[in-house]
Amino acid sequence: MAVFSPTQEIEILPRRLPGLLTVPEGAKGIVVFAHGSGSSRLSPRNTRVSRALNEAGLATLLFDLLLSDEAEDRGNVFDIPLLASRLEEALDWLTGEEILAALAVGLFGSSTGAAAALVAAARRPERVLAVVSRGGRPDLAKGALADVKAPTLLIVGGRDDVVIELNEGAMAALNCEKRLDIVPGATHLFEERGALDEVISLATGWFVRFLGKDPKL
Repeated sequence: MAVFSPTQEIEILPRRLPGLLTVPEGAKGIVVFAHGSGSSRLSPRNTRVSRALNEAGLATLLFDLLLSDEAEDRGNVFDIPLLASRLEEALDWLTGEEILAALAVGLFGSSTGAAAALVAAARRPERVLAVVSRGGRPDLAKGALADVKAPTLLIVGGRDDVVIELNEGAMAALNCEKRLDIVPGATHLFEERGALDEVISLATGWFVRFLGKDPKL
């Protein structure tokens, strides 16, 4: 088995999907990121969230759900079952690594990645213990929503009117512990001053609560 340094580049088999893995000393949980359409493991917003989670004692994995040639096909970018299957491959990879296998797993999804995260959570209820959606499209998870067991936090910008409605509909379909938080004044990408900081605070609190870290942190 590999011995992981605090931060390193990895490849997720069997497709050798490129990823960035950070494992703080003493981590009890790991958050796997599912980026949205047109983004990648290098997303600056997800990178900021990842760093905050690391500071809270959680490991993180940011990886590309599609290979470069696959990403050129826009149909793949919106293929939720395909993206969810890649998340499942990442979960299997984690289980195969002795150092990571025991970590409680959370999924952080943005845009279409949020739908993929919810589908993967529904398929792997024994493995995924928490889900957070940032400006996500959970409605695209459709029939999988009712099967999600992991506590789910939906975060939406207060000025993202259409997405608010879609998230409200998804909330009604979820049967798990759930919460919808609306960040006042924020648009879809949370680019306004302080908006992403609020997302980070909400997401970190949710994952710390459900992935086994000291709830006082």
